[in-house]
Amino acid sequence: MAELYSVILAGGSGSRLWPLSRATYPKQLFKINDEYTLFQKTFLRLATICDDKNIITSTNVKHASAIKEQLKTLKEKFCRKSDYKLITEPVIKNTAPALTIAVKYIEENTGLIKNNSAIILSVPADHVIPDRIEFAKIMEKGIKLAQAGYIVAFSQQTNKIDENFGYIKARKNPKITEIVPDALKATAFTEKPDTKSDKEKLKGKLYINTGIYMFSIETYLEEMKHHAKDILKTAGSEKITTAIPSISLNQYEKMPEISIDYALMEKTKKMAVIPFETNWKDIGSWDAIYEISDKDKNGNYIAGNAIDVNSKNSLIYSTSKLVATMGLKDTAVIETEDAILVCGTKAENGIKKIYKKLNGKNTTAKEIHKTVYRPWGCYSVLEEGNGFLTKCIIVNPKAKLSLQLHHHRSEHWIILEGEATVIKGDKTYKLNPGNSIDIGIEEIHSLQNEADEQLKIIEVQQGDILDENDIERLKDIYGRV
Repeated sequence: MAELYSVILAGGSGSRLWPLSRATYPKQLFKINDEYTLFQKTFLRLATICDDKNIITSTNVKHASAIKEQLKTLKEKFCRKSDYKLITEPVIKNTAPALTIAVKYIEENTGLIKNNSAIILSVPADHVIPDRIEFAKIMEKGIKLAQAGYIVAFSQQTNKIDENFGYIKARKNPKITEIVPDALKATAFTEKPDTKSDKEKLKGKLYINTGIYMFSIETYLEEMKHHAKDILKTAGSEKITTAIPSISLNQYEKMPEISIDYALMEKTKKMAVIPFETNWKDIGSWDAIYEISDKDKNGNYIAGNAIDVNSKNSLIYSTSKLVATMGLKDTAVIETEDAILVCGTKAENGIKKIYKKLNGKNTTAKEIHKTVYRPWGCYSVLEEGNGFLTKCIIVNPKAKLSLQLHHHRSEHWIILEGEATVIKGDKTYKLNPGNSIDIGIEEIHSLQNEADEQLKIIEVQQGDILDENDIERLKDIYGRV
């Protein structure tokens, strides 16, 4: 019997779900109509078919601390003593490099490569698949084909083309149907068909690519050697570890920025298709969230601090401010602390264009939320101006910021709630609500919440550089040094 491993690809930015999804804290890290985040739900789904210690997450250094915290919750749920494996890229290079370094890690640490003795299931972190039992049954079929040397694509039959997805043409093949009766042989694969000629190729019976693949390590490495040798060579240039990052920046920068769909899946002749006939949704757009959400009698999905009068078939989503709407039809209104999006519910391609325009006009709104999440808690920017910046910082119970210093700014902390333990130089202070303390430029310091309740402080920064790059970490319990 082959041993099954799973790789969760959790490094995407989720641009079609802007402004909720940002580059530094994307959609897979959020809870959407559930007690677990999309990433955690993916992990739990995989744990029904795979030993949870064999589930490996591939992400990038920007998301590493948030992913580690979410894995910690899962570790406690499964009563695991050791940490779950996390592979991190130093920069984002899309799914082909990210998946390849994860596969190389599994190969190097198991030795299970010959005779297809290790099977890998690769899944995106942002899918919703409610029926875990049906999911498990379909995956069992895939294992048989992967052991026979095929790359398995789990795909749903469709009669429409959306340029945000890939499409596969497939037909019956005696060798494949002998292994899995309802499986097919892929005859053509077109990822994100955005031209007339692309769409012409896709006439006839089509299967939409879910981005869920299964293969043996041996088959994957052979096919990458044939179709994407540069990626495989770079991934094999040094040992892949669970350090952050898992491969050096000098090596990883040599990788092309390309998805696994373009790098391999469009080219391989070893692809088999298993019909993925279950309730599946790629949560890649506001339209997708609208579809999976419970709606009122007028067809509206309303979430957060919002009220509505006489709207129909609309999505109203508020994260902070009161949003009042009236008489809307087929409209999406999404409010976050620093941005508001209003569009038609079917306008996801337009949202991608807005996201691109943010490059030149407002890169902050593209990259980060006004509230920024960290492994120890979060902070919100209250006000900023020439030479100053004010934050509200919340530190979770028993959490601790890194021991650090700043080269360009001083800080003034005012305790609002809880008890703060502050390390300043070689002294330790206990501060309560109403107390304050000053941190000078290049003064070594740390902030800790030793209590069972959250700690809230106001931080006022002053200096000529007031951003997160002006942090020199000396010691950190979250592995960010």
